[in-house]
Amino acid sequence: MIRQGLGIVMLLAASCSLPVLAADMLPGNISAAAADPARAEQAKVDAVRHGPEIVAFADVKTGAKVIDLIPGGGYWTSLFSPAVGPKGHVYAIWPAEYVKVDDDEVGPYKTLIQKYSNVSEIEQPAAALAAPEKVDVIFTAQNYHDYLDPFMGPTDPLVLNQAAFAALKPGGIYLIIDHVADAGSGARDTNTLHRIDPAIVKTQVAQAGFTFVGESTLLANPADDHKLKVFDKSIRGHTDQFIYKFRKPG
Repeated sequence: MIRQGLGIVMLLAASCSLPVLAADMLPGNISAAAADPARAEQAKVDAVRHGPEIVAFADVKTGAKVIDLIPGGGYWTSLFSPAVGPKGHVYAIWPAEYVKVDDDEVGPYKTLIQKYSNVSEIEQPAAALAAPEKVDVIFTAQNYHDYLDPFMGPTDPLVLNQAAFAALKPGGIYLIIDHVADAGSGARDTNTLHRIDPAIVKTQVAQAGFTFVGESTLLANPADDHKLKVFDKSIRGHTDQFIYKFRKPG
């Protein structure tokens, strides 16, 4: 349960409770990134998206190498880039199949990242996730479910997750945020409501060799009954979302 205003936000985990620092107690690199003037527009939605706290939950450190998988409008990149600093790097990866149907995101993103010298864009097949070097963190928000849909191949989740496993350093973090579907629904709603059952994500990622570390309820919304498409005006921007953190053993 999250209690706003407390110095520590408590998160539910599989075997224990994990503390995540609240906005006023973030690591120095992340609090500085949150205050970066270059992301003034993005910062306006921090109170709703909880970006700085989630980046801290993902263990993004100074000098880290990060894959921002399907970076969208660049909200997360605007935090990763200053958080990792000049000795770190952010690889913004676009699946070619995604670009074919959502190419309107790519142009604005290219403009955004001109502010950041430590960000590289990569376009590659959805089933061939890779970076030029081993990374510390792979992060994807609201897009894991897309890989199971026809326009992305679909891509076998085991192929995607094994590629993520191979791309990470030992001990690296794989963090997935997505819209919650009904319990027991599996992948039924990925192509219709753009939601996925969190339980199937946990199972699929574990099959690739990852260890489940814990989950954050920062984006949970009990008022969302999981029946509406995530783009419905009555719920858009306020869907019930899970935040799962996995670690590559080692």
